[in-house]
Amino acid sequence: MSHMGLPSTTRSSRIDFLRGVAICLVLLLHYSLIYNLVDSPLSRIFPAKWLQLAVQNGNYGVTIFFVISGFLITSNNLVRYKRLGDVRLRQFYALRFSRIIPPLILALIVIVGLGVLGVPSFGNSDGGHDLPPSFFVVAVLSVLTFWHNVLMQAVGYFNYCLNIYWSLSVEEVFYLTFPLACVLLKRNRYILGLCVCAMVAGPIYRGLHRDDELYFMYGYAACFDAIAFGCLTALCCREFDIGPSASRLIWAAAGAGLAAGYFAGIEGHEVLGFSWVALCSAGLLVDALDALDAPDEKRGLGPARVVCWFGKHSYVLYLFHIIVLAAMRDLVPKGALPYAYKLPYFALFLLLSALFAGAISRYFAEPLNARLRWYLTA
Repeated sequence: MSHMGLPSTTRSSRIDFLRGVAICLVLLLHYSLIYNLVDSPLSRIFPAKWLQLAVQNGNYGVTIFFVISGFLITSNNLVRYKRLGDVRLRQFYALRFSRIIPPLILALIVIVGLGVLGVPSFGNSDGGHDLPPSFFVVAVLSVLTFWHNVLMQAVGYFNYCLNIYWSLSVEEVFYLTFPLACVLLKRNRYILGLCVCAMVAGPIYRGLHRDDELYFMYGYAACFDAIAFGCLTALCCREFDIGPSASRLIWAAAGAGLAAGYFAGIEGHEVLGFSWVALCSAGLLVDALDALDAPDEKRGLGPARVVCWFGKHSYVLYLFHIIVLAAMRDLVPKGALPYAYKLPYFALFLLLSALFAGAISRYFAEPLNARLRWYLTA
């Protein structure tokens, strides 16, 4: 996400770091689903049980993304319009379109092109049976019109690369409906009430569908509560002066709670686990925009700075890392990678994903975003 409404030369390193952690959890999950990092040299460093929990709960990383999205969209609109009810719909949608759609279309072109050419990990299948290339029309339309998660609930996991784009459907429906709700409800307290309704509805929906991950993880109602936690946090930060001492206590408790919730896992906690992770992620965002970094400030050193870089480029990384991983999977199939090569191959995956994301961001997504923002909002 971009910091809409905030100066373009400033960023919150805390938000970038949290977003970087989230994308790293997703990358870890997707790589390990193929090459099983639990059965790698990492098991000599970390206990196998904890390593298993670390790699298998990466979908909580998406929950963190949802919280950040709700927080930033609400915060930035409060900065820009002062009141959420005064949001200008045309401007809001134009800014979201220019940021999100161009790199997504590029990713879809790559996936569909390779799928039509018959590259194995890019094709569509239904229960092991290949689907005709024409099914890409339905698949791509579902991504671009924000019901890909619904298509997956009907068809199942049908495309290795496209499957992860279910989360975009959740976010885009939020972007479509949130400003409309703000205009209709007008007052912040009514919007706050809507957030509370979403936070209550989420666990109820997941409880009704706890036996099917296509529903309890990917459904709109299953995810909107995480976004609502972010929105609610932004509204509370606007209304209340929490103070630095209280903020530090909240951050410490939220950080400990997030780690505990993550390692408790998704299995057995399908109903409230996502709510807990969302609540703790929201706690880490309290007053996150109060101290923005100067343009030339070095935001940390070493690993922390790398994580912040991953957070800054998390959207493009999310779109394209799966393309990199699909190509690597076709080159070295699941089960064929020797034990000693799993970590080097993981490092190569991270490096290639970062290189692609950095290049696409710098030479395609960011320039086109700037041009479209100027053109669409002029």
